[in-house]
Amino acid sequence: MKIKIGLSLLLSVVFLIGTGAEAARIKDIAEIGGVRDNQLIGYGLVVGLAGTGDDVKNGFTKETLANLLSRQGLSTKDKTLKADNVAAAMVTANLPPFARIGTRIDVSVSSIGDAKSLQGGTLLMTPLRGADGEIYAVAQGPLTLGGFSAGGAGGSVTKNHTSVGFIANGAFVERELKHELDRSRTFTLNLHTPDFTTAKHLTEVVARSNPYVDARQVDSRTVALKLKPAFSGTMIDLIPQIESLDIPVDSTAVVVMNEKTGTVVMGENVRISTVAIAHGNLSIQIKEEQKVSQPLPFAPTPPAGSAPVTADKSGTIVAPGGQTVVTTDRTVGVGEEQKQLMVVPQGVTIQDVVKALNAIGVTPRDLVTILQTIKAAGALQADLRLI
Repeated sequence: MKIKIGLSLLLSVVFLIGTGAEAARIKDIAEIGGVRDNQLIGYGLVVGLAGTGDDVKNGFTKETLANLLSRQGLSTKDKTLKADNVAAAMVTANLPPFARIGTRIDVSVSSIGDAKSLQGGTLLMTPLRGADGEIYAVAQGPLTLGGFSAGGAGGSVTKNHTSVGFIANGAFVERELKHELDRSRTFTLNLHTPDFTTAKHLTEVVARSNPYVDARQVDSRTVALKLKPAFSGTMIDLIPQIESLDIPVDSTAVVVMNEKTGTVVMGENVRISTVAIAHGNLSIQIKEEQKVSQPLPFAPTPPAGSAPVTADKSGTIVAPGGQTVVTTDRTVGVGEEQKQLMVVPQGVTIQDVVKALNAIGVTPRDLVTILQTIKAAGALQADLRLI
């Protein structure tokens, strides 16, 4: 028995080393199919603002305020509403899975009118609906902005974004979503990042860890699990065991580049074949300088009623009589770095690739262009992604 256990442990170690991938818990790289957050949205009013609300003389804010007052028994017919301490807002929230009636959830409140700030405001009771049109939560409460806005006739100061607020635990769940995992005998695990190799590892590890589970790889993202008839427990008993399992995580070779910020991120599996590179920066500088030439002290003065100051085709300004001449001197300089052709050797590891690219001595922004050119030459074994 000891020999069998030792051999099994040795095979497991060889399996992990042979994959060349780091291990991660299943709960960190995959999720149970159908168990997710659901988005909610609603329309409401924020009141109590210090004169920074919407202009309710016209528009949807006026109609909303009139309807609200009507439901409270106040008639606004043939009356002019003017209240700049009210703002119309869209309220959004995420309904977590297994949320029960009475559970509190966070909400975000965003102005949709011309309100200058929601500072100090209170959201009135707002129903939050799902994609099916049903009400799943009701939100209400004072807003927190994390900033402020103040000013007067001469100027103003603003910190952070004042037209979006947040209410922690600001909504109560009023309707539950049905999840019957305790009665189900099948469920799926969906990888956050699709990969056929990782999905295969997940299938093999789950099948070895529990003999009462049939694991089948569906595609690069999904692994279907089914309880065998001999298993007397439920999915609730099985899921905690499966989530804690460690599996090797593999990934494709990817280089992500952001040219706007000059950021380059490389994955572990990026490789470069032997290639020769020459990269020289070309810079062009244009400099303009205005020069003024005044007339001599005894130059004749222009007669009365003479033509005004004019400019010829070259841009020279000429005055009649004694001349004041304004000229523009332009200097154009072109510089190009003298870079020699360098050989970048084949990289076996990511450290080799980084070392070879650093030897070129270029900036991150230049590296974006170099990597694109290496990819076009077929020497970069990775997928380029621009963001």
